[in-house]
Amino acid sequence: MIGTISMTLLWLIIFALLIIVELVTMGLTTIWFAGGAVVACVLAALSLPIWLQVVVFLIVSVVLLYFTRPIAVKYFNKSRVRTNIESMIGKQAVVMSEIDNIQGIGQVKVNGMDWSARSFDGTPIEAGKVVVVRAVDGVKLIVSLDPNNN
Repeated sequence: MIGTISMTLLWLIIFALLIIVELVTMGLTTIWFAGGAVVACVLAALSLPIWLQVVVFLIVSVVLLYFTRPIAVKYFNKSRVRTNIESMIGKQAVVMSEIDNIQGIGQVKVNGMDWSARSFDGTPIEAGKVVVVRAVDGVKLIVSLDPNNN
């Protein structure tokens, strides 16, 4: 049987390794498992069974990962600069030539640049209308009419 001190030490080593992996990768994944390792370390110090330590480690890690990672990613990615294509989403554009998904035609102008475009809901959009970029599909912008400008 593994002793209380050795299990506590093992969980501390696991904790340290997970922190190192997180610092190297910055993926906001292993940090949550490090939290689980801390809780398991406390259980080991209280001489609770190893199976309980492992189960609690897994439960705490998954709960932290599931509930707090999306919040942390959103918070830490605030300052991330979006790529040119990502920055198009949400922007207004002017339809330069009619957009017709069936015929596979249509162009819009965004920030002075011409882009091929398709309608988000499949309905044709006539030239001169103001649209909003909803998505990007390859080199085509997927747009819909801007309700505030038409």
